[in-house]
Amino acid sequence: MNTPQSRRKVGYARVSTVGQTLELQLETLKEYGCRHIYREKVSGASANRVQLHKLLDNLKEGQVVVVTRLDRLARSTFDLFSIIKTITDKKAQFYSLAEPWTDTTTSTGRLMLAVLGGLADVERDLIRIRTSEGRARAIALGKKMGRPPQITTAQRQEIKLWRQNGKTLKEIADFFGISSATVSRIITGADSHKSRKQITA
Repeated sequence: MNTPQSRRKVGYARVSTVGQTLELQLETLKEYGCRHIYREKVSGASANRVQLHKLLDNLKEGQVVVVTRLDRLARSTFDLFSIIKTITDKKAQFYSLAEPWTDTTTSTGRLMLAVLGGLADVERDLIRIRTSEGRARAIALGKKMGRPPQITTAQRQEIKLWRQNGKTLKEIADFFGISSATVSRIITGADSHKSRKQITA
């Protein structure tokens, strides 16, 4: 039924490969009252999720983004926090049918969003620590070290997604602890050749 409440619910369905089917997700989202559902077949680790970007671009205040499970929306803490924050920044809400604690219209959901932000910070710091420790061990073993890669391949994908979701270069740089120039190179792909040289060195 095309009611005001159903118009507020916007679904997002995703499967990882062409061979998989979206039907179960689509049926579940329709039963929940989603009038419009964005759908795509692409890996969750990919930054090139065209339909997700369309959803976020077209999102209106008061709407609710609904997924069947969190892993349909994101594959990492960085990604999940970024997407949900983009939704709430637009004064819209988020809800996962399999994880009702994610309902950002409730105090519990808002608390979990804050926790996600903290977990993203912890994950980032742990990556930095592991990188620093690995470099220190290599130096102690007498290995000649060039400038280490500052971020992982997964983080590069996150950075591209953040930029596509409207984050500024400075916001991204501050979060990941790198320079705005580095962020710009990652987004344009100018750092890819350099990164391959560092990995194979």
